[in-house]
Amino acid sequence: MKRIAVLLLCLASGAAAAAEDPASAARAASDQLEAATVQLQEAESARDRVKALTDTVQAYEAGLGAMRDGLRRVARRETQLIAQLRSREDEVADLLGILQTIETSAPPVLLLHPSGPLGSARSAMMLAEVTPGLQARVEALKRDLEEVQTLRLLQQNAAGTLHTGLAGIQQARAALSTAIADRTDLPRRFTYDPVRTSILISSIETLEGFASGLANIVEGEIAQSSADITAQRGEIALPVQGLVLRGYGAQDAAGISRPGLLIAARPRAMVASPTAATIRYRGPLLDLGNVVILEPQPDMLFVLSGLAEVFGEAGQVIPKGTPVGLMGGVTPEVGAILSLSGEGAGTDRTETLYIEVRLNDSPVDPEIWFRTDKDG
Repeated sequence: MKRIAVLLLCLASGAAAAAEDPASAARAASDQLEAATVQLQEAESARDRVKALTDTVQAYEAGLGAMRDGLRRVARRETQLIAQLRSREDEVADLLGILQTIETSAPPVLLLHPSGPLGSARSAMMLAEVTPGLQARVEALKRDLEEVQTLRLLQQNAAGTLHTGLAGIQQARAALSTAIADRTDLPRRFTYDPVRTSILISSIETLEGFASGLANIVEGEIAQSSADITAQRGEIALPVQGLVLRGYGAQDAAGISRPGLLIAARPRAMVASPTAATIRYRGPLLDLGNVVILEPQPDMLFVLSGLAEVFGEAGQVIPKGTPVGLMGGVTPEVGAILSLSGEGAGTDRTETLYIEVRLNDSPVDPEIWFRTDKDG
């Protein structure tokens, strides 16, 4: 991960003129990964191991995301420089011709002039005035050419660093899934009844119907909860690093509107509980794919759908930041990432997570609760 951070520092400096600094994100991710590695080595319980692996996956995601950002800037800067150089081909040719004439002329020729010594003196004065300007243009051209060479070298070196980072995050995700399955120390508010759940799913046709019947899929009573997230209103982080594609009630291409947010995320991105919450349900549901339903406080539900894998068990009370699943898709190969590095931000976010917030059994605008003005 340190190699990722070092390369990103170079990418950021080579890509000058950017409003945000991917190197800062890479540096933070590198520090986070180093701390998580130490934490993982010292982990004695399943709970500690889950926490350390969660931090590791998040650090890799942040570092790789910053690296993609840096590569985009490198590609854009290189394209810009090449276009500028091509537009100045005539000027560059004239400049090189002048310099070549000056450098190859014998000293006596430079001093002779048809008008005699006075003409030679005037020519020398004019040449003295023109030479600094020519030199400045030469230096500017040299800097541009050197910058193009540096940017191309950075892109070539990025392949090895990306390969290491992608392999690391795949291993961390697999280990995280195993660690969560092995964890047994989480408190429970109720015991899940799979038979009642199957009956409920077969008898309903909408998410609203399922949410209304959640109380009927348990064995016995659900323990009371005094949890309250009112103070976090509008400041809750999105459960996945991503960008908002569609807002509350917005129509999709087919003219269908849903009362939730649609978030574009990268393939295999980790989805975490945005607050401490009870897992009320997790698994396939209707046409929504794999769904995780969280209860952060009484009479409120966070519905997350579109995951490829889901973690945890219904009834568990999980801390804020606990992984609840992974997005689908296939992590792009190194060559694909490099070939897309010049495209605009968001082109690699091919997966979508749907987020619905239900309060007192009715949907409300998730942006009332979630902070959506930043990525993830």
